[in-house]
Amino acid sequence: MSDGWLAIAGLGPGDEALVTPEVSAALAAATDVIGYVPYVRRLAPRAGLTRHESDNRVELDRARHALSLAASGARVVVVSSGDPGVFAMAAAVFEAIEGGEPRWRALDVRVLPGITAMLAASARAGAPLGHDFCAINLSDNLKPTALIERRLRLAAEADFAIALYNPRSVARPDGLDRALAVLRETCTDPRPVLFARAVTTPAESLQVVPLPEARGDMADMRTVVIVGSSRTRLIERAGAPWLYTPRSVA
Repeated sequence: MSDGWLAIAGLGPGDEALVTPEVSAALAAATDVIGYVPYVRRLAPRAGLTRHESDNRVELDRARHALSLAASGARVVVVSSGDPGVFAMAAAVFEAIEGGEPRWRALDVRVLPGITAMLAASARAGAPLGHDFCAINLSDNLKPTALIERRLRLAAEADFAIALYNPRSVARPDGLDRALAVLRETCTDPRPVLFARAVTTPAESLQVVPLPEARGDMADMRTVVIVGSSRTRLIERAGAPWLYTPRSVA
């Protein structure tokens, strides 16, 4: 077996204090770091480290590149923001392994968890994910819009709190508005919606509005949107309100 290894690491939501010690240790030992351009650029250059930047839509190519380097003896870290297992690179690496070279199955491959955006956003606001919840990626790059809308409708019918990832982009300016319209068709109450942008960074902003008032232009690709369940509560106070979902269902 090669002496190389591959770690798939989550860099957290933005604040360097939220990068885990396990991830920091892997990065310190790495010879190569591979990832989407802005994530790789979060890491300072150093002697002995090669940084490989790539576009956001080449996940499988990136995974195969990382596996090839590790198989040749490199110590490789594939970086994602948040947690690598949540709409990120861990699944792409294992997909590449399953359909790739037999020798890749003998590699030392580790997934190093990170704090994902929905958990950081929930913590900033209070505890809107305090009871049953789900996460839905609104990007239609890898799945059809009809499937996204079906999952939104079923999640709302089941009364989950819902974390929405990749809510709006230049290529999908109307995607979040369509998603909110689906939710309003199913949810007849004014449940709170949290727009959490760039959480834990200097650009952080939080906004809470009732579902009937939520609009797509309140979000961008740096925003996580959390739609409360019918039981999610808002505690008004001086300053930003607290948002939470009770753990009990009475």
